[in-house]
Amino acid sequence: MTTLADGEWHRLHPASPLLRGGIFIVAVLGFIITNLRERFVEVFFGVPRYGGDPVDEILERGAVGWALLAVAVVLLLILAVFYLSWRMHTFRVTAEVVEVRSGMLFRSNRRARVDRIQGVNIVRPLIPRLFGAAKLEVSVAGQDANVQLAYLGSSLADQLRRDILRLASGLRQPAPTPPTAATDPDGALTPDAALAPNGLVLAPAAGASFSPATAVADRARDFFAPELDPDAAPPESVVRIPPGRLIGSVILSGFTVFVVLAGIAMIVSVIAGVSDWLLVAFIPTLIASVSFYFTRVTKSLRYSIAGTPDGVRVGFGLLTTSNETLPPGRIHAIGVSQPLLWRPSGWWQVRINTAGHSSTKGAAGEANTTILPVGTLADVARVLELILPGFDSEEQQALIERGLRSKGGIDGFTNAPRRAAWLHPFSWRRTGYTVSNGIALLRRGVISRELVLVPLARLQSVAISQGPLTRMLRLASARLHTVAGPVSADLGVVDAAEAPVLFDRISSGAISSARADTSHHWNQPDGVTE
Repeated sequence: MTTLADGEWHRLHPASPLLRGGIFIVAVLGFIITNLRERFVEVFFGVPRYGGDPVDEILERGAVGWALLAVAVVLLLILAVFYLSWRMHTFRVTAEVVEVRSGMLFRSNRRARVDRIQGVNIVRPLIPRLFGAAKLEVSVAGQDANVQLAYLGSSLADQLRRDILRLASGLRQPAPTPPTAATDPDGALTPDAALAPNGLVLAPAAGASFSPATAVADRARDFFAPELDPDAAPPESVVRIPPGRLIGSVILSGFTVFVVLAGIAMIVSVIAGVSDWLLVAFIPTLIASVSFYFTRVTKSLRYSIAGTPDGVRVGFGLLTTSNETLPPGRIHAIGVSQPLLWRPSGWWQVRINTAGHSSTKGAAGEANTTILPVGTLADVARVLELILPGFDSEEQQALIERGLRSKGGIDGFTNAPRRAAWLHPFSWRRTGYTVSNGIALLRRGVISRELVLVPLARLQSVAISQGPLTRMLRLASARLHTVAGPVSADLGVVDAAEAPVLFDRISSGAISSARADTSHHWNQPDGVTE
């Protein structure tokens, strides 16, 4: 059986200990030995520290055999530690949990309930990609509850993700595994196939031969393969980010404003003769800025987003690639924002709140909650169609566009009254809300425009509050409570007479939407309940 979701214990990629930190350990040991080899020779062979080249001394004393033996012992010890670490790190996937056991001296056991899975992320760092390996991370609702499998074979990671999402969707049995290259049409192993202790097929297909050229070709194919799996997603991303737009969005950021202001302050200080050392201190800042821009751009190159039967698949990255699948019903709030510097270009950014967060940085080097780093209004509409199924009619798209670009007035939103200008002198016209098709839309901001969409089926609670000043102005504030994240669903000002209406519309809509919602078990057969 080649599936990894059979409830049995399996092991990770044999190179996992090396990829998780062994390369770093070997590099550190090599550095230490290279720089302290004279000290080692002095201690073990009694040769004066500055008595000549240590290698020559070893050759002259005829201690080559002992030196090679010492090197072999050290290598064997390292390999033994790596082997024991690999043997003791196992995982299994059942219909209820994804469980990982690890540790030699101190044992660790992590369990992720399948029904609480918020997303499955596959990350392929640069070095593991050379080995054909990938890290699979299961994001689960809860604090520090994620489960990582680092590392698996790249194709096995894709297969396991499909199995986990299939179980999370309500299908309690994984789909039959198709025959692999090492099986016959009936699924039986061919005589030339080799099985690892965990049942994974390691050998190539019958008649195939391994060669360095083939391995290099496979790795090159992995490097240039699209992040969207053709078997699970459409071949084309619904949104493409041109490199020029991506670079421009990174340059037109708050960090650039900080760098420019710091540079101006440094130049003025040097010209005034206040402190010449600022010029030297600014050089590391300039180097760090270049690294910051390079990282932000490379992490968002090859961005892709598409719908799959198991949710929205988001991929990105040039050197280190990542692609995450967000199952239906896991997105609790959506924020569409436009910084002031992006307004002339008409660019927007989309971020989300989910109950589980991947530890891997997402597109543009930001938190993985950024689902669209930069895009046009048309790009935003395509992304919202994916993450808000059923909210794609022309009327609703027009409502979203008014929520993003309108300056207020009669536009389908219930807006704050004029007296709210005492508290929000610039943005009171744009501050408003509406409810449509089970989605609450909150509009605010004039310098940095923002539209927040909250699926009422995911809403946790709604609160209306009034302070002394807002009470005097006959105003109130509203907050829709969702899971923690970068998107804050609140309105700073709302008419006091409208506040009870908002509370009733939101709360009653949340109850009815939660009762009718079945997205959390998107593949469960009709009529089956838990």
